[in-house]
Amino acid sequence: MPDQREFTQEFWKSLKATMTVMLAANGVDARPMTAQLDGEKGPVYFFTAKDTEFGQKLGRAKKASFSLVSKGHDLFAHVHGTLKIDNDREMIDRLWNPYVAAWFEKGKDDPKLTLLRFDADHAEVWKDASSLVAGIKMFLGMGDPKKDYKDKFAEIPLR
Repeated sequence: MPDQREFTQEFWKSLKATMTVMLAANGVDARPMTAQLDGEKGPVYFFTAKDTEFGQKLGRAKKASFSLVSKGHDLFAHVHGTLKIDNDREMIDRLWNPYVAAWFEKGKDDPKLTLLRFDADHAEVWKDASSLVAGIKMFLGMGDPKKDYKDKFAEIPLR
């Protein structure tokens, strides 16, 4: 049985390092978005503009999800939760950086600026079981993919 604590730690570490996810919400198709964390764990924040689909269609909190592929392709995750507009100025100030500033001509006071807050509920996390050893075992007819992947998946709570 997989260690949920280990999967949870690796998930947050991968999200913080990768940052780009495919974010979707009820009524909004998945879009690549940059995830921002204030600390080591959620909530997860996303900057967007009022004239985007997320900015226009999130009048109230909606069920949402995002998919993550780590930079090294060694961890994959699908995260379920709730997405809402949360234009908390203190949080905008903490998360603001030059990459976000490049999208908003008037800076933090740009009237189009919208901060989204994603409160994660749970995630399905997969670790890549591919390795040189697994490949050699398969080549020699000794590998069993089911056994190699046995402890490489976990459903983890993120509340």
